[in-house]
Amino acid sequence: MEIFDYDNVLLLPRKCLVESRSECDASVTLGSHSFRIPVVPANMKTVVDEKICVWMAQNGYFYVMHRFDLDNVQFIKDMHAKSCYASISLGVKQPDYATVDQLVAQGISPEFITIDIAHGHADSVKNMIGYLKKHLPKAFVIAGNVATPEAVIDLENWGADATKVGVGPGKVCITKLKTGFGTGGWQLSALKWCARVATKPIIADGGIRSHGDIAKSIRFGASMVMIGSLFAGHEESPGKTVEVDGELFKEYYGSASDFNKGEYKHVEGKRILEPIKGQLANTLIEMEQDVQSSISYAGGKTLMDIRKVNYVILGGDNAGEHLLM
Repeated sequence: MEIFDYDNVLLLPRKCLVESRSECDASVTLGSHSFRIPVVPANMKTVVDEKICVWMAQNGYFYVMHRFDLDNVQFIKDMHAKSCYASISLGVKQPDYATVDQLVAQGISPEFITIDIAHGHADSVKNMIGYLKKHLPKAFVIAGNVATPEAVIDLENWGADATKVGVGPGKVCITKLKTGFGTGGWQLSALKWCARVATKPIIADGGIRSHGDIAKSIRFGASMVMIGSLFAGHEESPGKTVEVDGELFKEYYGSASDFNKGEYKHVEGKRILEPIKGQLANTLIEMEQDVQSSISYAGGKTLMDIRKVNYVILGGDNAGEHLLM
């Protein structure tokens, strides 16, 4: 098995078929909804809040609201009152089951539910998927996070509509340092490995450091890419603004950090400061344009045309051109 990550793979161009990159369609469909780009901000407290979720829903983007210190039932009501789709996160503990029961009792269902735990290949996730499918059958269920083909097969068989792949590759994740496990350092290769067995969409979660990594994720099997750090440092970001030597930064910390948990117990995340990089809308437009450029380099017109290109692994014993996925 080839082991590689975003920084040592390059995609190979094919003959361009469009006169302008703006002709390329960067959109993707997930469930019954289509979105402008295959990108979703990480469902973390320092990345998204209700205001950002409303704006993204109204402007054609996918979002997943975090699950921390949040009344999910009220959030869904608020989103639907604004004629927006609702996309929430749940864990697998008793309060999460109570939330589902409340939704059923009130006749409410979100369009998307992400079961969001650090180690998603677990019976607790199997049980929650089953509970959601029984009580909220109209909801599109995303489950994760996982790192192996076996996990993807299990989650799909348990009823997940999409799986989230990535254990510990994020910028504020220290899972590999704390536990010795994960996809940190080989996330792109793990994605390729998992995508080979997937029959439903995969969301690649973590390890994205530049816009070109979005195209690489699509090439190796992702339908959607979840990104934290590139979204964390915007003017609208809910993270606390911190000034250091006259420069402004936004606080960004992992969901498994003590900053998020409120206690130092089973910590697998850390806190960093992201330089403030302007407005979220501008970054999303730039991402869309860059994905359009990727599609043009792939010799295509739609997002999935990126899957057809060859690639080169840079450096190492297994360097070389590979014609097949």
